[in-house]
Amino acid sequence: MDLFERLNLLLMRLAGYLHNEPLVVLVELALFWAITYMVFKFLRGTRGARAIKGAVLVLIVATLIIKILGSGSAFERLNFIYNNFLGYASLAMVIVFQPELRRAFVRLGEARLFRSATGLRRAQVIEELINSVSYLSKNKIGALVVLERDVGLEGVVQAGTQLDAHVSNELLNTIFWPGSALHDMAVVIRGERIVAAGVQLPLAEAEQYSQELGSRHRAAYGLSLECDALVVVVSEETGTISLAERGRLVRNLSPDGLRTALVRGMGEMKSVDSEDLAASVKMKAKKSA
Repeated sequence: MDLFERLNLLLMRLAGYLHNEPLVVLVELALFWAITYMVFKFLRGTRGARAIKGAVLVLIVATLIIKILGSGSAFERLNFIYNNFLGYASLAMVIVFQPELRRAFVRLGEARLFRSATGLRRAQVIEELINSVSYLSKNKIGALVVLERDVGLEGVVQAGTQLDAHVSNELLNTIFWPGSALHDMAVVIRGERIVAAGVQLPLAEAEQYSQELGSRHRAAYGLSLECDALVVVVSEETGTISLAERGRLVRNLSPDGLRTALVRGMGEMKSVDSEDLAASVKMKAKKSA
């Protein structure tokens, strides 16, 4: 049976499935698409994404070679290897994607079912953070702030200094002031509270980042590979503002650009009324004055 006959037989089977059980086929196709989309979204920006592209390319080339050269009884050993390729590939993928699989299980195990802050409170936290980042950027004071989302960060928080304090512009500026005991490490924000400061974040491996990045950017990028947190970085050398999210590091942000990214990143913020937020911020500014 040649390639065209096999393809025709496959199409006939699909037509039969669609005729007899159309709803089942549609549900199965939707599930396949959803799983594939989630896998690629999870691997985006990681070494696993590049490995997937390489594996797909090898599979396509191998299929073409086998189908052209391995027809009939020729190249029986090649046909045998190809027919058992998926078994070998599955084992290889487990080895190649070991870091990504570990991160996936960590995310599933630490995912929070309920969020601790309302949209308006989240908006106030973001405004306090933006005010602090603007000040730190202008004065070239380094900072590293983690905004926890669905995946809990208990593992890294426990090694830091526990605070459990309201998020405020003044407190953040004090923590990151040069010479303070906690200014070199990260601050972790959960909901509307600063849960810890002086937190050591996992650094990205050497092949995963540009050599020009400093330790703060390496730590931000490294944590973004491990979980879904948003990590804000202020460079001590240049004062530039960066944001790391899911293996992507966006650099040279303005305060307004950072605000937009944070509002987008915190999904519940979409329901916040902008007039309520503006009124809240103005009221706080009057009280501070």
